[in-house]
This record gives sequence, C-alpha cells and structure tokens, in this order.
Amino acid sequence: MITLENVGYSYGGGDLLSDVSVKLSPGSFHFLTGPSGSGKTTLLKLCYGALLPTRGRATLFNTDLRALDRDQMALMRRRIGVVHQDCRFLDHLPLADNIALPLTVSGHNLADEAGNLTELMQWVGLAGRFDALPPELSGGERQRAALARAVIMSPDVIIADEPTGNVDWEMSQRLLHLLIELNRMGRAVLIATHDLALIRAAKSQVQARVLRISNHKLQLAGADL
Repeated sequence: MITLENVGYSYGGGDLLSDVSVKLSPGSFHFLTGPSGSGKTTLLKLCYGALLPTRGRATLFNTDLRALDRDQMALMRRRIGVVHQDCRFLDHLPLADNIALPLTVSGHNLADEAGNLTELMQWVGLAGRFDALPPELSGGERQRAALARAVIMSPDVIIADEPTGNVDWEMSQRLLHLLIELNRMGRAVLIATHDLALIRAAKSQVQARVLRISNHKLQLAGADL
C-alpha cells in the first residue's frame, strides 16, 4: 500500500535520510525507533505524502507521489489515518465535532454518520465526552480522541507519531490495544516511538517488525530489542 524505494531526504544542505526502503503491506505492523532528531517524523511524513523525497521513489496505493496533483493527493490521504504527536484540536468545538472533522471536510452528511461516530467514541472510551471541549480533556482522552479522528474515515493505513508520549503506562497500554485491534482488522500500522517497553509489550501480542533509523539509514532492529 505504501512503498519507499531507496528514498533520500535532504534538509538544510545535508542528508537527513538516505537510501530508505520500506513497504507497508495490508495487515503489517511496524515500529519506528531512533534518537531524537534522527528523522522519524520526516519518515512518517514521507509515508503519508506530506513530504516528497529528494531522491528515490515513494508510492501510495501503487501511485507515484510525484504523479499526483493537489486534489488527487487529498483523496489519496483519506485512506491514511495519521495520529500527530501534538494532537491538535479546535478548542471552540465539542469533542464529537472535532473527531468528525475529516467527515465534514470530505463533504459527508454528519446526520448520516451519527451512529458510526457514537460507536467509534464508545470504542475509544469517550462515550460520555461528546460535548466536552478540548481544553477540558486529560492527556489520555486527547490521545484517544486523536486516534478516533484518525480512523473515522476507515483508512487502510494508520500512522502514529509518538502516540503514547504524554500518557502513563496504563493509558499507553490501552492505546496500544486499540492499535492492535485495528491491525487485526487488516489495517497496516506504523508507530514511531522511543518507548522500548511499549515495543516489547506489543511484540508479545502481535507480529511486529521494528525499524531503527541510524546514521541517516533505516535498519531492521535486532531480536534483543
């Protein structure tokens, strides 16, 4: 579904990533690790088309990114759910409306989607928070809301950037469980994280490949992780 072939990305005159190759297939589960500043977020952006590679080839659903115009890219990205590290919300809108924003932007009738929205908020444990404003949410609620918003369009791929970075261990396990459930439904999942304990916990529940960025290149992490 998403393939990077010998991709490089340069920033500020130097290589941030070099000769990166990875394939996100249906039902695959990947973790991405590496030191701060190594290029994890950049690699995620290359995977969902927010950045174009300086070198190499990136394809989304068998289409070269460079062949897509702006409208085609927008349609393609509806098939990818992204959980951003900073969980941006519109503070003046109730939580339910924030989660439903991708539906609104894509022209769906929210009245027709009310049942799906209710079911989704129940699934992430936010059934009683429909009318809550974002500033009223705890860190864990914000992360679960971000995940709900990312999957409301039923994407084929879920990409999450440090989704458990600001929550405690119990909440990180809950978020991990939700992501594993999505993976078992056939979604490809890619999670950037520095939390090795989270990776170990996941590997006892799902077949996950662990990728590490080191010296600008992508490597398969060893079994001793």
